[in-house]
Amino acid sequence: MTGAFAIAMILIGCNTNEYSMEPDSPFNYPTSRVQTIADTLWGTEVADPYRWLEDDRSEETEEWVDAQIEFTQKHFADNPWRTPLRNRFEAIYDYEKVGMPRKIGNRYFLAKNNGLQNQSVWYVRESLQGADQLFLDPNALSDDGTVTASLGSASQDDRYIAVIQNEAGSDWQEIHVYDLGTGQPQGDVLKWVKFSGTSWVGNGFYYSRYPAPEGSELSAENTYHSVYYHEIGTDQSADRLVFRNDEAPNRYHFAYATEDRKFLILSTSTGTDGNSIHFLNLEQPNATWQELIGGFSTRSSVVDHANGRFLVLTDTDAPKYRLVGISSENVTDWINIIPESEHLLEGVNATGGELFATYLRNACNAVVRMDLDGQNPREIDLPNAAGSTGGFGGKADATETFYAFTSFTYPTSIYRYDMATGESALFVAPEVDFNPEQFESKQVWYESKDGTAVPMFIVHKKGLELDGNRPTYLYAYGGFNISLTPSFSPSLLLLLENDGVYAMPNLRGGGEFGEEWHEAGMLLKKQNVFDDFIAAGEHLIKTGYTHSDRLAIAGGSNGGLLVGATMTQRPELAAVAFPAVGVMDMLRYHQFTIGWGWIPEYGCADSSKADFLNLAGYSPYHNLAPGTAYPATMVTTADHDDRVVPAHSFKFAARLQACQSGQRPALIRIEKDAGHGAGKPTSKILDEQADKWAFMFHEMGLTR
Repeated sequence: MTGAFAIAMILIGCNTNEYSMEPDSPFNYPTSRVQTIADTLWGTEVADPYRWLEDDRSEETEEWVDAQIEFTQKHFADNPWRTPLRNRFEAIYDYEKVGMPRKIGNRYFLAKNNGLQNQSVWYVRESLQGADQLFLDPNALSDDGTVTASLGSASQDDRYIAVIQNEAGSDWQEIHVYDLGTGQPQGDVLKWVKFSGTSWVGNGFYYSRYPAPEGSELSAENTYHSVYYHEIGTDQSADRLVFRNDEAPNRYHFAYATEDRKFLILSTSTGTDGNSIHFLNLEQPNATWQELIGGFSTRSSVVDHANGRFLVLTDTDAPKYRLVGISSENVTDWINIIPESEHLLEGVNATGGELFATYLRNACNAVVRMDLDGQNPREIDLPNAAGSTGGFGGKADATETFYAFTSFTYPTSIYRYDMATGESALFVAPEVDFNPEQFESKQVWYESKDGTAVPMFIVHKKGLELDGNRPTYLYAYGGFNISLTPSFSPSLLLLLENDGVYAMPNLRGGGEFGEEWHEAGMLLKKQNVFDDFIAAGEHLIKTGYTHSDRLAIAGGSNGGLLVGATMTQRPELAAVAFPAVGVMDMLRYHQFTIGWGWIPEYGCADSSKADFLNLAGYSPYHNLAPGTAYPATMVTTADHDDRVVPAHSFKFAARLQACQSGQRPALIRIEKDAGHGAGKPTSKILDEQADKWAFMFHEMGLTR
């Protein structure tokens, strides 16, 4: 449902009593009060009958949430798949998980989870193969395992380290300073931090924060993201303001020092797309900010400073990115270090006096090592050609570096790379209760609605008969220049072991093929993303993997929007839908927390009629139609999600329950003390994933 028809539905919604009628459904859903409320946008009256659910602090909303939780749990009580899947997933998930070692001074720090701990524990070793000594256990920071703790940067003398904590999945952070020698907090605590790193210079570090929010800290709009410098041993109130833009409150500001501590880099963006870069000479008293890259039409990041030049990864005149060297004395003096190629240059690290360039070749990673001037390239042998890798970080004097490698059937493993020999050695590989030889993955290409060729990964058991009846889980994202690449997920084994098929297309809007691919799926071209996803489902049906009654569509965040738009435009395409933490109200998303930051990606209904018509044409909340048989749907969200506030999912679920006809349920699974997804404790992960697959298998009519 798009264009004029969608606008007509919005008007109908405003002028009828559709939402108070009893739905044509066998499910006695909790009552969702209907408001007679509407906005007028560009001459069009837009109904918003469930706006009251935006107030996350009201008693009525809390009662609605509790009622929906109770209803959903009762629905699952009789599902025969739930307990066996939960038990099997716990058995699969119960393996040791080890992160990449990080060298600080002469010691190594690494995170480990013994299998079912809610949060990974930080240990320190005197040597790489030495014994683990406890440094920090985040599980001891809360009773329910919902506080996460990650290591930020360390002081130059390796005496202190910043520890960044999040609670209950919220994006809000606290920065605590720990003594590296004793493993004890030093006493400094910084609050109201969000979207920030820590960059040490001298006796303190730079970080970014917001003012304390007015109203609900989980839904109030966040503005005036500013850079501060904190000196160790002082109260946060004494922190020095480094940068704040009072004339443009809706911008992000990130500051970090080059490794040589000569320059402070300031990256400024109006949202999630495009940025400008300025720098400050830290060696010159009273220095002022100088522009390195202006405007917000390109995407750039400073990798390091070496030989009098800033090493900058940029898509300026290079949609698939290049690495340039910009003179710190004359910013108009640019040289190519790594020219643009046919493959996306996804990232560059300057480690051990060399460059490690990570490329994306048809959504799979390759890494090339070269000199700082881009000469002498040699590709690093990765464990498999079809996988994903990350790491290769380190200081300029590093003699080793570490990287992780994963693919659909290759559990994430850590390797040590020796800079002198150029050899990789396995550091640790998990022991997961499955046989990778029983499964296969491949990449296929299919044609979207406008003829564009789109790639898709498909994973299933080897020798699986393609009888057109396989339970198939179609997952995608399609936005914000984010690339989906092969990775191991223990949860997917629950699907694959039950003769299911996993499909992951690389839709336009993502970053897999550079900025042109991204731009083909944003703003007024967003419909291309939905068309690509729909075409993926049709391809799976056409080629004999499945049929509509055995197809599930899934995605989270921007991917939740994708699922919501797809199920409203093509409700008959799939039997099951999983819109997770989705952006569902495209006309008001910019009014909550940092939603304004997505305007460069989506556009804004308040800014232009063209944007309004486009957004209204696919906004999931507004395009639900009464009396329609939608897929069996399990909306998922969390009460502490302050990135995509749960009001999106609340309003969508309430309206879906009112509109749904037929025999398929419309549920919302609300997790308490959880957020957008990051840092979710193991116990909640096990429950959520088991519920997901149990819902899918039951609604597809699969029997145990």
